[in-house]
Amino acid sequence: MKGSCHCGAVTYEVDRLDSLGHCHCITCRKTHSAQFNTAGRVMRENFRWLTGEESLTAYRSSPKKQRFFCSRCGCHLVAANDGSDYVILRAASLDDDPGVRPTRRIWRSHDAPWLFEEGGIPSYPEFPPEAKK
Repeated sequence: MKGSCHCGAVTYEVDRLDSLGHCHCITCRKTHSAQFNTAGRVMRENFRWLTGEESLTAYRSSPKKQRFFCSRCGCHLVAANDGSDYVILRAASLDDDPGVRPTRRIWRSHDAPWLFEEGGIPSYPEFPPEAKK
C-alpha cells in the first residue's frame, strides 16, 4: 500500500502494516493538532520512501524518538525510536485502506475532556447547510 504527505512531495510504500492503534498522548495531540493520532507499526524492511526523502524534516520529540515531517506542507508521516526495528506510521497519511482497524487506545490519561463529544451534536457529510450560503 502507498502513502504520501498532503502536498505530494513525499511518498512511501508499505508491504505490511502490523497493527493500528489510537494514541492520546499530549505529544501526539500537539504534533498532529488532533484529539489523538492513529498509528501503526511497520517493520523497517517493510517500509520504503519512494519520492521526496530529501524533503523530510526530523524533530526529536523525546530523547529517543524522532518524528518525520514533510518540510513543504508539514505533514507528519512516521516516527522512529532510536535503534528500533520498526517505524511508527501515521495512518492518516495512507492513500490506501490498510485492511486492518485500530485495536487499542493508549495514553488515555492525557485526554483533554473538551475534545470529546458528550451526547449528540449535529453531524454532516461535508459542510453544514448554513455554511454553503
